[in-house]
Amino acid sequence: MRRYLITGASRGIGRAIAEKLAAPDVTLLLHGRDTVALAETCQSVKSGCARVISLIHDLALPKGVSDLIAEVGDEPLDLLVNNAGITVVKPFGEITRIEWEQTLGVNVTAPFLLMQRFAPHMPPGSSIVNILSIAYCMSKFALEGFSQSARAELRDHKIRMINIYPSATDTDIWNAVEGDWPRDRMISANDVAAAIAFALAQPPEVLVENITLGNLGGDL
Repeated sequence: MRRYLITGASRGIGRAIAEKLAAPDVTLLLHGRDTVALAETCQSVKSGCARVISLIHDLALPKGVSDLIAEVGDEPLDLLVNNAGITVVKPFGEITRIEWEQTLGVNVTAPFLLMQRFAPHMPPGSSIVNILSIAYCMSKFALEGFSQSARAELRDHKIRMINIYPSATDTDIWNAVEGDWPRDRMISANDVAAAIAFALAQPPEVLVENITLGNLGGDL
């Protein structure tokens, strides 16, 4: 039985990944903060996988990360998808300290701690997927730098580190961002999930290091 942990699985890209990777021999450990939305994701995948486990924790808080790690338990993971993220779209002079700390907590510290805890016990042939961004913010750039260095260490353990760089993706996150965004020019969450499935489907000795996804019509 394979075990897959996907953070930020309540909606959007995370939910699309869960739905794409659900399989009869897979236990999905799905993390989120929105109890109702996460329950909907779990309901949508439970018939397609062996088991689904709901993990409700706030990764912006150290206790949220430690509680998630404890609930996942000691049984090894075959896949870790660091998808949970926070986006703050405003001039840097207007970003509050709380927003800064929450962004770093979710986008950098949580993936670091999850990889640090679970990677040493993942079996050969396992994979770690990081959802990054074409339009870099500081936190995603930090995660990219860490993942590139960690990738070199994990090669000896036959663990693949896969970085996904989607352009603007049509998800609910844009509902909270001020401005008139051309959603029809964005890629879909299913496009991102399909790219991840492609990378994971390669033979164990084949590493798809980076996948950049854009819209043929151009970036926003």
